[in-house]
Amino acid sequence: MSARLVVVSNRVGDPRKTMAGGLAVAVGDALRDSGGLWFGWSGETVDGAGADPASRELHLQRAGRAQLATLDLTAEERDTFYFGFSNQAIWPAFHYRLDLADFSHGFAEGYRRVNRLFARRLKPLLRPNDVIWVHDYHLIPLASELRALGCRQRIGFFLHIPLPPPPILLAVPGHDWLMRSLFDYDVVGFQTRTDAHHFGAYVRDEMGAASRGADGDQYRWNDREVCARAFPIGIDVDGFRQMAHSAEAMEALDSLRRQYAQRRLLVGIDRLDYSKGLPQRLRAFWDLLNRYPEQRMSATLMQIAAPSRESVLAYEDIRRELESLSGRINGEYGETDWMPVRYMHRSWSRRRLPGLYRSSRVALVTPLRDGMNLVAKEYIAVQDEDDPGVLVLSRFAGAAESLDAALLVNPYDIHATADTMRRALSMPLAERRERHASLMRSIRHEDVFAWRNDFLGRLRAARAEEAVQAQAA
Repeated sequence: MSARLVVVSNRVGDPRKTMAGGLAVAVGDALRDSGGLWFGWSGETVDGAGADPASRELHLQRAGRAQLATLDLTAEERDTFYFGFSNQAIWPAFHYRLDLADFSHGFAEGYRRVNRLFARRLKPLLRPNDVIWVHDYHLIPLASELRALGCRQRIGFFLHIPLPPPPILLAVPGHDWLMRSLFDYDVVGFQTRTDAHHFGAYVRDEMGAASRGADGDQYRWNDREVCARAFPIGIDVDGFRQMAHSAEAMEALDSLRRQYAQRRLLVGIDRLDYSKGLPQRLRAFWDLLNRYPEQRMSATLMQIAAPSRESVLAYEDIRRELESLSGRINGEYGETDWMPVRYMHRSWSRRRLPGLYRSSRVALVTPLRDGMNLVAKEYIAVQDEDDPGVLVLSRFAGAAESLDAALLVNPYDIHATADTMRRALSMPLAERRERHASLMRSIRHEDVFAWRNDFLGRLRAARAEEAVQAQAA
């Protein structure tokens, strides 16, 4: 019997839904084929009286051949594990923003406690031959908790956000136990080669781990060994292109083309987050209008900033800053029949996104730091190959490692970014086609299914390689 796949993540998706998130698309086939299990937080809270893990209700439901299992958290667990250590400590620190990090002691304890809770409730659901795939920064120590309970299954971990270099990691209280816990996995995956390099530098210099293997991606520390390397995530290219022909996408495309028939549209689609470089992007657009008067009455920036973790003060600050910047730009340059910035603090229907992407001349994907950023790949996927738009991409997005045919920018350099916007708006058709063709080859080569198959193939082979190496020794 083939091994069953068990996926563990903070939130659980339904692999049957075609509009599910990227992770659900990636693991859906594998879960269905193996009759797999997806385990995580329900997103709901229960009264503290239900805190006993043994008595806490586990919600089980079928999703075709797969099974979904979710667990409620208490409000205190949610606040310390999710809002606290995950999103006020790890998230800012791993995005190189130590100045915004809150390392309150109670946060770390709550984080460990919820990971222990997940392990205790997951273990009875496991089978000896399961392959377990844990996702993202919320659950870094989960393998350690499972191993402590006697689990010997193959366990892999994928980090969807960046891993910072050792000098930043060293500033995180508890960095040592976080990084040690990664050695309880068989395979650890990162978005980029840069992130994998940061891992190697930390474990060699701070832990004394030895690297070996033909590619130098095997690390041994004490009696534990892990494969740690880059597995760049992608999108379902054909699935997203098909979505561009849906009624919702076509209606959005027709509406936007009519509305902006006399304008050239630049689009930015992001979560409202300080890692996305949104104030810098608006300032660069402001600089474009200031230094290049011919762009006035012509270029329009449509910036969608979907709400995100708004209970955290840093997010309220950036929301106020964006509203102020867009108001000042519109106040200085706006006319009765032209508004330079269209700023929307709300989500945009995913089914309408391809229409928005295709109606725009330029996509601005300019984070200050990002694990990958799939907006860049979605934009490329749905462009008209005969008349494609131009991708302006931050050097600090993980996607820049493979999408080097985009116009790469340093988002901290406002003048240079404005100059690149101008170049993108005036790029000749032949160059746009050439760049787009190169970018399409890249996103097809590293699509979401290649990512899944590469990671799971490496994880399933992990113990076999250990056995061969043991015999050779």
